[in-house]
Amino acid sequence: MTKPDIKNFGELKKSGYTPKPIKDEIRTNLISLIKKKESPFHTILGYEDSVIPDVERALLSRHNILFLGLRGQAKTRMAREMIGLMDEWIPVIAGSEINDDPFAPISLYSRKLMEEKGDHTPISWMHRSERYSEKLATPDVSVADLIGDIDPIKAANLRLSFADELALHYGIIPRSHRGIFVINELPDLQARIQVSLFNILQEGDIQIRGFKLRMPLDILFIFTANPEDYTNRGSIVTPLKDRIESQIITHYPKTIEISKAITEQEASLLPEQASRVEVPDICRLLIEQIAMEARKSEFVDQKSGVSARLTISAYENLVSTAELRALQNGHPHTIVRISDFLGVVPSITGKIELVYEGEQEGPLNVAYRLLGLAIRSLFIKYFPDPQTLKKGRDPQKAKAKPSPYQPVIDWFGKGHDLILLQNEPDSKWLAGLYKVDGLYSVVKQYYPQSTDDQAGLLMEFLLHGLSEFSLISKKGLEKGGYAFGDMLGSMLNLNLGSDEEEDL
Repeated sequence: MTKPDIKNFGELKKSGYTPKPIKDEIRTNLISLIKKKESPFHTILGYEDSVIPDVERALLSRHNILFLGLRGQAKTRMAREMIGLMDEWIPVIAGSEINDDPFAPISLYSRKLMEEKGDHTPISWMHRSERYSEKLATPDVSVADLIGDIDPIKAANLRLSFADELALHYGIIPRSHRGIFVINELPDLQARIQVSLFNILQEGDIQIRGFKLRMPLDILFIFTANPEDYTNRGSIVTPLKDRIESQIITHYPKTIEISKAITEQEASLLPEQASRVEVPDICRLLIEQIAMEARKSEFVDQKSGVSARLTISAYENLVSTAELRALQNGHPHTIVRISDFLGVVPSITGKIELVYEGEQEGPLNVAYRLLGLAIRSLFIKYFPDPQTLKKGRDPQKAKAKPSPYQPVIDWFGKGHDLILLQNEPDSKWLAGLYKVDGLYSVVKQYYPQSTDDQAGLLMEFLLHGLSEFSLISKKGLEKGGYAFGDMLGSMLNLNLGSDEEEDL
């Protein structure tokens, strides 16, 4: 829809335009989308059967909304998506600070202008993107910021008395009139500031420095809060919470596939990175599995949550790690390796809050442990479970079945070792993997259609998996990479090289 070419109030009346309260406007547009089987939340994944129906019910009921959930659960994104539910253009009285409706002006400026010019009152058109306001609640937010205050400079410039309503400076809430206003992290707002919202939510009244104002503000209020904030930093005062009609609980992705889709949607990669670096599905799933492991780890504070931003930044770092290696070796194309996951550790350590036991371990060790647990969990989805095979029985058959991993384990048992450096060229990396007896055979047994690069990745993944099941040893190297060897030799403290670090 193009911007209407209507210049004054008289033309607006002749056009047949009928204003609607913001909540009725959103309700009408939502109903239209529902009838068309369309969702207003185009970029929200994983909420189709839970949060989105709750939001739709709240909007149909014309409710103000509180989104309650842990960090990184798309609470603010849900609010921003509601912009699309407003009409594309609405008329406002030109020059009004609070987007006055020409049919029902509420500010003194607009009322005087309407009395003076009548049908010739100038009209401007406001796009829906301008009708969304957002404020992060911080302890320094004041009533003046939200509601307004007397503006002494304005009064001096216009030679007004402080008793003149025109000397008022409106806060962000009155300036959000006829739109959506969002307060993020509501518990961080001081209790006395929260009290100032009571009348606005219930009756639409505001008070500024004792002025007797009756301003029926037309606003859809959206609030977000983290349950952790209720104990760590503050709380939502009960009378305010009582005035917010719908409280909607958000959640993390319930499946690894949904989590993967969110990461791929939100990750910011340049076209040159996407063309240079191949990210196999196993690596994408491993990124998500790290977050899944963190959300149930005893070392991670579950009340703080593990944000979806962990997997997004980890994915970006993973690609950049492989890209850096390709650039250093002059390769136009490369495939992500398991050793490249060393590059995602900074994305993990910065996104998790540790409980006391985790603090003792240290964020770096916890990150390595989460990576190991993710490899272990994903391994049995790609290869037979070593724990079942160690018992000598196939769960589907009664007869004993030899382990396909035994040739690999035996090769290391003969005193061989394998060092895979993170930044070594692809050819050298592959050559090292092919040295291990039986390794390629296992991969081809279960993935006969894999390319050379894919087979190399699966071989490396198999080694990491066997080490997580304590069938071979794995040690991290100071220069970046891993050294694999015999488990018994490792237990006897046999050296694999001078550059080795502690077991990860």
